[in-house]
Amino acid sequence: MNVMGNDRNAPATKGDLEDLETRLKGEISGVESKISGLETRLKGEMSEVETRLKAEMSEAEARLTEKMRDMQTELLHAFYGFTESVQSRFKAQDDTEAGLKHRLTVLETRLLDVERRLNTPPAA
Repeated sequence: MNVMGNDRNAPATKGDLEDLETRLKGEISGVESKISGLETRLKGEMSEVETRLKAEMSEAEARLTEKMRDMQTELLHAFYGFTESVQSRFKAQDDTEAGLKHRLTVLETRLLDVERRLNTPPAA
């Protein structure tokens, strides 16, 4: 170190420069190790964030899938309800048609009986 200590205008010796170099190398080494530590810590934190994001995305996907299944179930229930009402109407129409056919058959039978009486000569 400089003998004059605080004299900023005094010339630096080779020893002063070597001392400065040693100090700077030590400080640079300390900064590099701090940077390395920060880099390691940052990588760990990024890995944790990635893991949390993947978990949250997986949970969101599961919730979305469940909602989609719920919607599908609701739609199916609605369609089944509609189908049941349509089937009831068709059955009612079929029953009405069957009743009309039966009444028509009865009328045709009665008409045939009347025609038979009219076309058959009376017994002498």
